[in-house]
Amino acid sequence: MTASTVAQYLAALPADRRAALSAVRKVINENLPDGYEEGMQFGMIGWYVPLSMYPAGYGENPKVPLSFVALASQKSGMVLHFLCFYGHPTLSTWFTSEYKKSGKKLDMGKGCVRFKSLEDLALDVVGRTVARVSAEEHMANYQAARALLGKGNSEILREQGGFASEAAAPKRAR
Repeated sequence: MTASTVAQYLAALPADRRAALSAVRKVINENLPDGYEEGMQFGMIGWYVPLSMYPAGYGENPKVPLSFVALASQKSGMVLHFLCFYGHPTLSTWFTSEYKKSGKKLDMGKGCVRFKSLEDLALDVVGRTVARVSAEEHMANYQAARALLGKGNSEILREQGGFASEAAAPKRAR
């Protein structure tokens, strides 16, 4: 999808997907700590630390704000990417535990939660997860993970969920 705004992205979706993503978006926005912004990022609805707060940017690219959470409609369903889980294994563990308590079935990769309908998603857990990570904490976790990466400790990061995929890991660590 080539939408340049959140409104365009949502408008291009079928009604059922638009309703589901709008509900998830509302919960995220209601629980989002100060310091984050919402917009389009990587072809998805994204929440991120703006460059004015973190000028180094995501992946040390000063043109890309530091990603926090992303929400998208995909061919096989919908997905919520918790980029804040990478380099923050305690948050991911907490999320998994809380999700199980909700009684909903969790379909999750390292940091992405896949769902077919809004009823499949534990919205309260999503909201509480977003609320738990201040922009300052997210920046600090990201910087610590980058520092480990720079020192050749990519195996530690991978074990802790610090890489979104093998493709993101440095070649020397594969």
